[in-house]
Amino acid sequence: MSDVRLANVTKSFRDTVAVDDLSLTIEAGEFFSLLGPSGCGKTTTLRMIGGFEDPTSGAVYLGGDDVSNLPPYKRDVNTVFQSYALFPHLTVHENVSYGLKRRKVAKNDIGRRVDEMLELVDLQGLGDRKPNQL
Repeated sequence: MSDVRLANVTKSFRDTVAVDDLSLTIEAGEFFSLLGPSGCGKTTTLRMIGGFEDPTSGAVYLGGDDVSNLPPYKRDVNTVFQSYALFPHLTVHENVSYGLKRRKVAKNDIGRRVDEMLELVDLQGLGDRKPNQL
């Protein structure tokens, strides 16, 4: 896991400044939340970290590397969109484990990590259900 650093990041859409000169560091392993009212730049900030938006100015660093110009698939970042899409034919456990399997994480680690995540969101014991059964 790498740290995330935003250095003087600004994102403008024509005449609208969505993110204004934001600098922050999120240490590896740190639990971090962006809170604020609708339209304050939370989603735009996350999209810049994930590579789905380019900063108008400033830089995005992952693990000390400037990734501002890298496409999303070349960044070691997982993204869950606001309009989430679960695989309806997979179980909850299979949906949660999907990204870990794609990254070729060891099977015994996948099971443990999925169990931890399901407990974190109070879904322990529901991993064998399909999304429409929740």
